[in-house]
Amino acid sequence: MEELYRMAPFGLGHQEKEEKLLPEYKKLTEHHYRNCEKYKNILDCIGWDPGCRTLEGIPFIPVRLFKEYELYSVPEEAIVKTVASSGTTGQVSSKIFLDKSTSAGQQRALTAIVGDFIGRSRMPMLILDCPDVVKNRSMFSTRGAGILGFSTFGTKRAYALKNDMALDYETLESFLENYSGQRFLMFGFTFIIWKHFLLELEKSGKHYDLSNGVMVHGGGWKKLKSEAVSKEEFRRRFREACGLEDIHENYGMAEQTGSIFVECGCGHLHASIYSEVIVRDPKTFRPCRIGEKGILQVMSLLPHSYPGHSLLTEDEGAVLGEDDCLCGRKGKYFEIIGRLANAELRGCSDTYAAGIKG
Repeated sequence: MEELYRMAPFGLGHQEKEEKLLPEYKKLTEHHYRNCEKYKNILDCIGWDPGCRTLEGIPFIPVRLFKEYELYSVPEEAIVKTVASSGTTGQVSSKIFLDKSTSAGQQRALTAIVGDFIGRSRMPMLILDCPDVVKNRSMFSTRGAGILGFSTFGTKRAYALKNDMALDYETLESFLENYSGQRFLMFGFTFIIWKHFLLELEKSGKHYDLSNGVMVHGGGWKKLKSEAVSKEEFRRRFREACGLEDIHENYGMAEQTGSIFVECGCGHLHASIYSEVIVRDPKTFRPCRIGEKGILQVMSLLPHSYPGHSLLTEDEGAVLGEDDCLCGRKGKYFEIIGRLANAELRGCSDTYAAGIKG
């Protein structure tokens, strides 16, 4: 892993990535096989071949298993942090158990990936959420963990919303006055940004110049799509309301924190050298061809303390290409089409929209 941390996060083409990462994924699989009994039982049942020759041969488990079982591959006393996925009322949240090395690796990968899109220099940061969401440091929600993870890119951090989720105009105006003419970072979760920030700005009738901002957002589109809000509409409304144009969606999950997929200027989500994405046919589970829709499988080299390195999600997507995106980044690039039929809400934005605040 140390070698990978020294490399450009999108610098490996298909063949190089396969050669460098396959041995690492095999070692990680063997580690979890030896140290997590429940994971071992799964692999014994499916008959995993330790001699697999491609990344597509690395076994995967359904992401939903983390809602049903406590899965970890290190001694309990080594666990320093537990991340809980967002869930609506009546749902069981996933619990992800982190040791020091896994947590540190997540932050190093996140820094490298996001820095490739927004730059490595820290910027004044406007968090499009409320302060209360990060107060419980021992039991993070995905939403709180996301804010704290991205805070490493920011200085002079300010929260745009009050704890009752009302827009804090005084803080917003003070932030923009203090950093007028400077580039600044904005981070939050999609539906919260839409409902509590953008719509409130539009209602206010005031114009705030956010043209120097760069926004990173994520956490689900299900609720916005039900309200007929597309990605294009989201971007257009921000451009018209406050001049903000530099917007990057990110796709990720509590079960693989750190290995996020960020949207480039061409509108594509990219897999870094720390991760991989495979789309599988929903009936046969064979890998799909370029452009073919299927179930998204996500892989990450970061999970050492729990067997989350190869997961079958509940999302539908399609790989759009590899090594040839016009943005210049190597590796696969893809799109998220939506949630699978009957899949639970998962994104922070979606679960918040269903009545949960973190």
